[in-house]
Amino acid sequence: MAVPPPRTEPPAPDRIRLRRELTADPLRLTCALLLAVAATAGALALPLLVRRIITDFAAHRPLTTDIALMCAVAVLGALVQALAGRLLAWIGERMTYRLRTRIMEHALRLPLPVVRAKGTGELTARVTSDALLLREVVDVATQLPLAGLTVVATLGVMVWIDWVLTLVTVLALAVLCVMVLLILRRMKTNVVQQQEAVGRVAQRFTASLEALATVKAYRAEPVAAAALAEDAGKLREVALQGGRLNTLVPAVLTLGNQFAMISVILTGGARLASGHLQVAAFAAFLLYLLQTVPSVSTLATGFGRLQGGLAARDRCNDLLALPAEGDRRDAARPTPVPVAGAPAVEFHAVSFTHTGSDHPALRGVSFSTARTGLTAVVGPSGAGKSTALALVDRFVQPSSGSVTVLGHDVRHWPLEALRARIAYVDQSFTLLEATARDNLRLGRSGPVGDAELAAALGAVGLTEDVARLPHGLDTVLGRESDLSGGQRQRMALARALLSDAEIVLLDEPTSQLDGLNEQRFRAVVDTLALTRAVVVVAHRLSTVQHARHVVMMNHGTVVDAGEHGTLLRRCPPYRELVASQAVAAH
Repeated sequence: MAVPPPRTEPPAPDRIRLRRELTADPLRLTCALLLAVAATAGALALPLLVRRIITDFAAHRPLTTDIALMCAVAVLGALVQALAGRLLAWIGERMTYRLRTRIMEHALRLPLPVVRAKGTGELTARVTSDALLLREVVDVATQLPLAGLTVVATLGVMVWIDWVLTLVTVLALAVLCVMVLLILRRMKTNVVQQQEAVGRVAQRFTASLEALATVKAYRAEPVAAAALAEDAGKLREVALQGGRLNTLVPAVLTLGNQFAMISVILTGGARLASGHLQVAAFAAFLLYLLQTVPSVSTLATGFGRLQGGLAARDRCNDLLALPAEGDRRDAARPTPVPVAGAPAVEFHAVSFTHTGSDHPALRGVSFSTARTGLTAVVGPSGAGKSTALALVDRFVQPSSGSVTVLGHDVRHWPLEALRARIAYVDQSFTLLEATARDNLRLGRSGPVGDAELAAALGAVGLTEDVARLPHGLDTVLGRESDLSGGQRQRMALARALLSDAEIVLLDEPTSQLDGLNEQRFRAVVDTLALTRAVVVVAHRLSTVQHARHVVMMNHGTVVDAGEHGTLLRRCPPYRELVASQAVAAH
């Protein structure tokens, strides 16, 4: 028996680096920044033009040129600012698109146990609320440098106008910045708490909607609503804490600005009275002070928004750090050639324990299946049958022992190549929210014509059902045009029939089939078994009694294996299982 290779984790994707994301389109970013700088320069020029107008007015000189120049600068500044904002919006949305698609693609490649442990709602929050917070980073990353540049340039001009008033302004703004920074230190932690609370609400709400039929059937709407209200209440408490912090920032900014304005007016009045300052210069200085206040506010609130973006980045990086399925050597590893005469599937002393469980789901399981024909895996609920199928498709990996497919350990196969050899129908008969045509063609390596699709639908008795759909094969399944449980089951069987895989795994495929469709199922399975290995986890023994090979499992072990008649003679647990179903049928 081949020795399985040591397990190696696939490399995690690169972490989100905001600098790299922001500079992904350097040309547009450079243009946006230059336009923003031009708009800032125009804004800085206006007070000087006002000073000139006041001086000319006092000297009784013509004002037409000055007023026209001031209006032109104001209009051009507004147009340039609007164009810069448009470019930044494009950059921000492109960045959000890249990050969302990257996170969603990585989530789809995570191992199934990891996805179930995280929860669909929590993962959804990464591409909704977290992505929105990351989107704000684009605006903040450009606003902060420009606001800082505006403050520095304005202070430079203010020093040129009157250094004493500038010193008073700087002292007032310094006290203001210290107070704001103390508040911002607490904001990042609160943002993380809010996003985690949002994820919990989304997870519980998603789970409640998925179980809505059960909730309604048992009149459990109040119970589900109460649980949702409890999670929403926790979110409210955290959001209120964040709200209090957010309201402190503008309040502190307003108070600091007022003190700065009062200090400048009092000092300026004294300097006007002493003759050290002219009225026109004082008017220009006040205008510059009024321009500085919004820039300081932008700096303060921008740092707060940046904390939210950094918290969202850390949460998304935590997700991206989770290793995806597969092996880092898969890309360079050649696809194994199936070994002639080897079993389609073979278990060698396989044991497996689910994460977080103290009891093994499988214990020393060994059995094999032929390259063609039907193998039935039967046993009571909890025997480990579905877990065995999950190991074949490498949704999970054995704790010990090995599983081979077509003569090679599943860990020797590149994951894509392994799953290309296997068609899998799960217990829920899952269909994608896509057209019926796309659902039928899933996993098919080549094109599938309408005639082939029609033959597969006819084999499972779905021809009329699909014809009644609003757009036939091009109807999007799910939501208002969904199929019934039995129809979904037969659609999944038709998909397996169309697959070009060499091994077909069917997990409880007859649980929702009536007598007529059960006969159709047997005909489909018999057709598949002529050229492929079909492994069925059987719910109804009547559908698999003709199987070439039956594997009887109980309590995570293989009790016996053989033909139906052989097991009836020598395997008491199998006889009891058959007898119990015979009694239930009557």
